[in-house]
Amino acid sequence: MVKWMGIDWKKVMVKFIEGEYDVLVSTNIIESGLDIPNANTIIINNAHLFGLSDLHQMRGRVGRSNKKAFCYLLTPPSMVLSSDSRKRLAALEEFSELGDGFKVAMRDLDIRGAGNLLGAEQSGFITDLGFDTYHRILDDAIQELKETEFKDLFAEELSEKAKLIVPDCVIETDLEILIPDDYISSATERLQLYSTLDSIPDEEALEKFGNSLRDRFGPYPIPVEQLINTVRLRWIGELLGFEKINLKTGKLRLYFLSGNEEYFKSAVFGKILSFVQTHSKSCRMKEVAGRLTLIVENIQSVDQAIQFLQPLTPNQSPKSANEISSI
Repeated sequence: MVKWMGIDWKKVMVKFIEGEYDVLVSTNIIESGLDIPNANTIIINNAHLFGLSDLHQMRGRVGRSNKKAFCYLLTPPSMVLSSDSRKRLAALEEFSELGDGFKVAMRDLDIRGAGNLLGAEQSGFITDLGFDTYHRILDDAIQELKETEFKDLFAEELSEKAKLIVPDCVIETDLEILIPDDYISSATERLQLYSTLDSIPDEEALEKFGNSLRDRFGPYPIPVEQLINTVRLRWIGELLGFEKINLKTGKLRLYFLSGNEEYFKSAVFGKILSFVQTHSKSCRMKEVAGRLTLIVENIQSVDQAIQFLQPLTPNQSPKSANEISSI
């Protein structure tokens, strides 16, 4: 705090914190991380002129103790407000729980648009495309640059990726595979963990993730264990050339990579074909709309799916007929 216009603002703040002043009038500088536990009411004038993150931060200046807190936003009638202003105010009403900062940030992104990756201009393309599609396009563009202009710089990463027949395998299932809210109550925390799990690159990192969950939240329930194993199932699918794995109603449907003749001449596909011919009672191949699918009966869990597919991966010997029937 410094003196300005002859006022020692440090002394003013100390007196306000100690209760000598009942009301503090301030600009939006108040949002800058001040922690005053005994302040329980904030009135924000012309709230429609502030950004969503500004309003969220200013709102956070109250309710920092066990006292019930109130935040009043003063605005003109809603009919004269801009569409974005109404959306910002509605977002503050909707996301008012502890830990909703991530949701506020995502809504702010939806309202403003994601804009340029390295610039200040806001294009709003993410609103038209959707968050997932936008990121997929962005990831594809980055991967293309790695494989062309910067291939020398990312040679090691590209060599590892070359071992995968498909870059990504989609998992669909009707099983309960999730992080239950009675295990981790915070929705924001669960979203962050889902994102982390999706980007885990190898078995060592997956083990660390599981150990971290147990250390922080205790032994995890079966749905979480199945969720972690889903990542392993996806890795196997990428190695074997499955674009999609569908595990529903006790059946495992494996959709082969389409439009790649070289794959169907490969040793990997030859191994799968030989296995299916040997175990025709437990699995069969079927072509639907020009797309080859491997169907396996009586697979009730992700663990069973892994047990079935693991021997088909490179450098593994296939199971015997007795082992297959016992799955």
